Amino acid sequence: MTEFTLTFKPAIGLYGKHDPSAALFEDGELVYGVEEERFTRQKHAVDTFPQHAIKACLDYRGLVLSDVDQIILPYDPSLRSNIAEHYLRNAIQEPDIGAKLHRLQQTVVREAQAKFYPVRQIKTRLEAIGTPVPSIETCAHHACHAASAFYPSGFDDALVLTIDAKGEYDSTVIWKGTQDGLKRVKTYEHPNSLGLFFATITEFLGYRMFNGEGKVMGLAPYGSDNPEIERKLRSLIDTSAKYDVTALSQEFGTNKGVTALEELFGRQARTETGEFTQWEKDLAYTAQKLLEEIVVNIVEACCPQFNTNNVALAGGVVLNCKMNKRIIESDFVDEAFIQPVAHDAGLALGAGWLDQSPKDVPKMTDLYWGPEYNTDEIRSLLETNKIEYQEPDNLEQYVAEQLADGKLVGWFQGRLELGPRALGNRSILADPRTAESRDRVNRYVKHREEWRPFAPSMLEEVADEFLESGRPAPFMITTSNVRPEQTGNLTAVLHPSDDTTRPQTVREEQNSRYYQLIKEFGEITGVPVVLNTSFNDHGEPIVTTPKEALKDFYGMGLDTLVLEDIVIEK
Repeated sequence: MTEFTLTFKPAIGLYGKHDPSAALFEDGELVYGVEEERFTRQKHAVDTFPQHAIKACLDYRGLVLSDVDQIILPYDPSLRSNIAEHYLRNAIQEPDIGAKLHRLQQTVVREAQAKFYPVRQIKTRLEAIGTPVPSIETCAHHACHAASAFYPSGFDDALVLTIDAKGEYDSTVIWKGTQDGLKRVKTYEHPNSLGLFFATITEFLGYRMFNGEGKVMGLAPYGSDNPEIERKLRSLIDTSAKYDVTALSQEFGTNKGVTALEELFGRQARTETGEFTQWEKDLAYTAQKLLEEIVVNIVEACCPQFNTNNVALAGGVVLNCKMNKRIIESDFVDEAFIQPVAHDAGLALGAGWLDQSPKDVPKMTDLYWGPEYNTDEIRSLLETNKIEYQEPDNLEQYVAEQLADGKLVGWFQGRLELGPRALGNRSILADPRTAESRDRVNRYVKHREEWRPFAPSMLEEVADEFLESGRPAPFMITTSNVRPEQTGNLTAVLHPSDDTTRPQTVREEQNSRYYQLIKEFGEITGVPVVLNTSFNDHGEPIVTTPKEALKDFYGMGLDTLVLEDIVIEK
């Protein structure tokens, strides 16, 4: 008899505030996964219960909630008591008696809620979806991150690192992964948090925590070594493998850390983004440098200790592609698997795998686990709305010719990707060879800062021709140096400051239509690479439905929209 497991990450109460998601496992195999933001259309779906994602999981197999055998949540409220002492200490240190009493009351209430309320809160939400509610189990936040990293890695053994802002009480955990499972070796407890350290820099530069860290990473190469900035930051933090950044991460959030930076540098934090000064670029550069230094120090201390050269990583900080490049390039690392859904949305994956044997989890090769729409549905939608379309005999060749002609193409195919990257199913595509392509996509399509780089998708078999690393990179989760002789062919997808790029390599068995499109483009231009950015406007989640794709197509500076077998042109 088939057994169904539903896993989901809420973003309410003690379960965190961002990136809720849900996944469905059938007899232990992942069959569906989707983020709540794709339905609410609010990026990161802050303070949201993933009811739409849960319903989508059930609908995929025609289930009602009572058909599910078990529900697993990637958060264990009982572990939260490990940081109660920290919150009580913070409350007692408040200078004002009123503030002291208020913080003490908050802490006591929060700890009582952690003990008695969270699972009941979830059960109440689930009752609105269906009854009876199946049994609910809880797993530790960082254990779920670790399972999401190691179990689908294909490794027999590995050093496993999970790095984020905070789980129940932990912010970084070192694990040893073997075929017997995961063993927790070392825990860095909140508030000693690399996620909060980088978030504090992010907020100081005018971006928002959980949303702007990637922009700071992209800004960093425009900076350079600034001895004064580095000296002052190093006076506050320890970047060894035993790192300590608590001077900038004293509590959850960034207010105290930003104040500490203002005092350290004698200048006010930015209240909004805009044109950055060279000093601000240097700060981004230095913060990125120190983050990389800390994590590489941990890796190089632990790999010999664990007698392994394999590394697996997850957690929100692991979305930092430049940090991942440094790890992969370490002499202590032979192979690395970086969970592409590294942030909290990926917790639903780890929760479903954690009780399995690692050898029973297949190696992750793609992220196409969300909803899909067939050509008949799309044709009916277009005819109802009297939208003209065509169905070319050779779709891939037709679209490749459009791209080679300088057209900007919205590309909507198959199942929606899980995670923050579009990997050829919900993508905006352009010619990678020209600066004009990059500038048009930035200015008229994505409406974002013009200094931010785009990424390429390329055939896996030509990766060594274009990239110095030459490694397969199916998930756009690391960066690579572009070979100097190829920079002219990849102008639109280079970081202009350091000639790196964040590639996706594509194999035919991963995504046959996308592979064929890139191959056709290569036959026309001699460059089997396309510019690939996510199909969404600035500040919005990736499109989920054909209707959303049509809305963005008519609201953006796109020339062509491809919906499965159908082509629409302006």
